[in-house]
Amino acid sequence: MNISDIYKKYQIMPQLQEHQFRVAAVAMLISGDINRGITPDIQQSRTDAEVNIDDVVKACLLHDMGNIIKFDLVVTDRLHPNRFSKDDLAYWQKVKNDYIAKYGNDEHHASIEISREIGVNERIIGLIDCIGFQNGKSNAESSDFGKKICAYSDMRVGPKGIISLEERFTDLRKRYDAKHKLMGGNENLRLEFEEGLRQIEKQIFQKYKIKPEEITEKEIKEKLEELKGFEI
Repeated sequence: MNISDIYKKYQIMPQLQEHQFRVAAVAMLISGDINRGITPDIQQSRTDAEVNIDDVVKACLLHDMGNIIKFDLVVTDRLHPNRFSKDDLAYWQKVKNDYIAKYGNDEHHASIEISREIGVNERIIGLIDCIGFQNGKSNAESSDFGKKICAYSDMRVGPKGIISLEERFTDLRKRYDAKHKLMGGNENLRLEFEEGLRQIEKQIFQKYKIKPEEITEKEIKEKLEELKGFEI
């Protein structure tokens, strides 16, 4: 089944579809460069550096499948250029309620459970599981570049498209209000997470030819179209 059919089956909001497509496109851009652009000075570590693009892309296309559970739908609507009608909001509220009834209140757990229902392998489950605020430090310390790419790609996509890592941190701080504080309001954990992602950015782009500023909406445009028919 291709990803567009999966999104339809699981009633994935347009905003979530767009986010996951963009994250997967960024990951495809980076991982493609990693596999073809190994610089001569790191040929000896080529095995560690290579990643399975198919696994990485699938993980990114599925990593936020349950995120409607945590959405404030009114706020989410304001962030999207195509505003919902009253009937749309009622529809998505019902979808959210159905998700909570089936999967519980933890959106990350829901994304993992849905991915298992779809039947992806445990490597992909592990890559999905690595994406999250709590994993910044562990991903930076890991030698697994698949995990680094998945986590980093998610941090390069804001509500309206590709942004820099620092812009993403600013965006997250602004969007998490007093009710839903980033990292539970723990400033030390937030700083640890951000520093972990900065390290990951350095680790990726010190080794490979692509640069952070080359990840743009223009560069991923063709990949976005290609991904709509991606087989899971």
